[in-house]
Amino acid sequence: MSSSFLRTLGLMSGTSVDGVDVAFVETDGERIASFGPTLTVAYPDAVRRIIRAAFGAEQHNQATAAAERAVTEAHVAAAAEWSSTHGVSLSSIDVVGFHGQTITHRPERRFTWQIGDGAKLARSLGVRVVNDMRSADVAAGGQGAPLVPVFHGALAHDLARPLAVVNIGGVANVTWIGEGNSLLAFDTGPGNGPIDDWCARRAGQRFDRDGALAASGKIDRTRLERWAEHRYFARKPPKSLDRADFNDAWVDGLSVVDGAATLTRATARAIALAARHFPVPARQWIITGGGAHNPTLLAAIAEETRSSVVTASGLGWDGDALEAQAFAFLAVRSLRGLPFTYPTTTGARQPLTGGRLHLPS
Repeated sequence: MSSSFLRTLGLMSGTSVDGVDVAFVETDGERIASFGPTLTVAYPDAVRRIIRAAFGAEQHNQATAAAERAVTEAHVAAAAEWSSTHGVSLSSIDVVGFHGQTITHRPERRFTWQIGDGAKLARSLGVRVVNDMRSADVAAGGQGAPLVPVFHGALAHDLARPLAVVNIGGVANVTWIGEGNSLLAFDTGPGNGPIDDWCARRAGQRFDRDGALAASGKIDRTRLERWAEHRYFARKPPKSLDRADFNDAWVDGLSVVDGAATLTRATARAIALAARHFPVPARQWIITGGGAHNPTLLAAIAEETRSSVVTASGLGWDGDALEAQAFAFLAVRSLRGLPFTYPTTTGARQPLTGGRLHLPS
């Protein structure tokens, strides 16, 4: 293998606060030589509560300090578990891409915060770490999100275009990929976040497993149509969201199953509304992230977009590890000074690189 390819580990914790995804990629930041083993380590409920208590913070306090410690320790443990599970020494890893945990994202005020102590992670793992990958873009007036589009372009190099890749986490985002690897990307609206919140609040469960609640409920069309008039959907990209920008309060008063059905259809509607901003209609929609495991949501997306919908795993991609793989890829781009945000993905005035490098000693 060419010496320009680095062995890199990506660590991702999304807005759903499910846990830490760990993924190995061998890459030069432009080409992908190989994918390696992956692992997901769920957060204990206590850690999840500590992290959620820091959501929305804009300055350091006891809650953010506790959350940062918890996030960092969980990532150290996840990387160590990945190493022991797959028999791959961390000393063989060239660099770790550490997303951290987003607790607040307000790019309109040039503020974004992904907690996680990169220096401590580097010391604990004995490996170089690149973290804080959004701040440079936000400081330059960009949205700081989404960051994954350049990786989507590398993944989809041999697929027919134009196509759309939709990642559904707590928030959903889309990457439109056209001829010549042209990119357009933005957050479409809510992903699993409001559905998860509704399930926790009304059904005593963390999420709607297999979309079963939504499948047995009835959509409140009147509320849905009114909700779909939200000004965010008409706003031209680039644009991005905080996890709290959309919630489940607008379905209060509905039964548990009807609320789940209406929120699920709302996520699909928001994804479909994104197509109005595409330069050319997508020939295919590829769904990844946690939402790809929800058959009720997938059916709703197909119906709302009136298009061919396939999951990332259906193409042979590892949809569950894709964002972790992306941050492994971005870490190498950061080391090489290659851009990973663009005017058409985050609204930055020019292509920008980002990230902070931490050495193990």
